[in-house]
Amino acid sequence: MNFESIRKRLRNLSWPVHRCDPRLAFGSRGERAAARYLKRQHHRILTRNYRCAAGEIDLICADCDTIVFVEVKTRSSDTAEEPQQTLRKTQWRRIENAARYFLMQRSAQDRPCRFDVVTVLWAPRGSPRIEHFEDAYQPRRL
Repeated sequence: MNFESIRKRLRNLSWPVHRCDPRLAFGSRGERAAARYLKRQHHRILTRNYRCAAGEIDLICADCDTIVFVEVKTRSSDTAEEPQQTLRKTQWRRIENAARYFLMQRSAQDRPCRFDVVTVLWAPRGSPRIEHFEDAYQPRRL
């Protein structure tokens, strides 16, 4: 076998392709910036990217006795829509269900909790502008 025939055979195999989605990398960068910001605000990060069958929560942290479920919205500075306005009712329901599952797993249903949004706006050059919206969502009942 020569090198060219090996290359052709390898090309025909179905290898898993791991392409880095730039949107995921951008969102992950925003989540890291939000976590650093929350730590500076004396929040203790409990979990990042919590996933369960009910949904996903970007950050879960503790603010004194309160468990805070944080949705992080990362945008470039040239977007027209405000990041905190992009959250729809269905997305909040998924976050709420995931929060309920998290509390049930940890036997923490009696702990006070709230739902926050942290927006990260990246300028083309420079550091991000971070805004924290406490109690951005009021759940039905946890």
